Amino acid sequence: MEAKGVESCNNNKSKANKMKRKEKLEKKKAMDELIKVASAEKNHLSAFRHYQKNGLSACLESGTGDKLSSSLKHYIQNLLKANMEGAYGTEWPVEEKVKRREMVASEARYIFVYEALDANASELLPMSEHEGTSASCVEERRSMLGFVHFRFVVEEDLPVLYVYELQLEPRAQGKGLGKFLMQLIELIAHKNHMGAVVLTVQKANLVAMNFYTSKMRYVISTISPSKVDPWLGTQKSYEILCKSFSNDAKAILEGP
Repeated sequence: MEAKGVESCNNNKSKANKMKRKEKLEKKKAMDELIKVASAEKNHLSAFRHYQKNGLSACLESGTGDKLSSSLKHYIQNLLKANMEGAYGTEWPVEEKVKRREMVASEARYIFVYEALDANASELLPMSEHEGTSASCVEERRSMLGFVHFRFVVEEDLPVLYVYELQLEPRAQGKGLGKFLMQLIELIAHKNHMGAVVLTVQKANLVAMNFYTSKMRYVISTISPSKVDPWLGTQKSYEILCKSFSNDAKAILEGP
């Protein structure tokens, strides 16, 4: 009887382990499907395509890393260097090579911001309000004002939208455009059932750090080096920030 009891207990443990493995596999399959569906969408700008505020008129276009024209690649490289070389310091030559590879990856999704020739909106207008009454973004656009590079990825077994870059021209900064783009990113994350928006910020970039933590209410994530290992964190030049949209994501990425 004693041996049978042990055998029964082992069988129960085996069944429980099989159930856990099955649940884990099903969860992974569901997450992979979410990422696949979100990444398959080529245009995430169906809701908003125009911005006009604080004397700035802009129109937005979608793009993917594997479809960038040579002129867009050149523009991205130049703006990254102008905006980020100072924040990275001596790390920039190595980081620049990494960013050049990242920007043309098939997983890379873009929002390109162009200065608009003719935008009639007083604030942020849905695309439907422009249809039939104003020119398309292609017809309206002239010089570029910046871009957002983002991807749909899995972090800590959670589907998240990861912002790789948000870069604006100096003349477009301080006019609410960055906040609008981040709000748009959060809408895209919600629409595609992502658990959070995650991004990396250089510690030396105090303006960006203040923007994300104070204006956008992002917090230092539990996966950031300073939270994983405080000593290691002092050796790293960056922090990982996040904004969670579910209790599960908050518990994992933000902690108690």
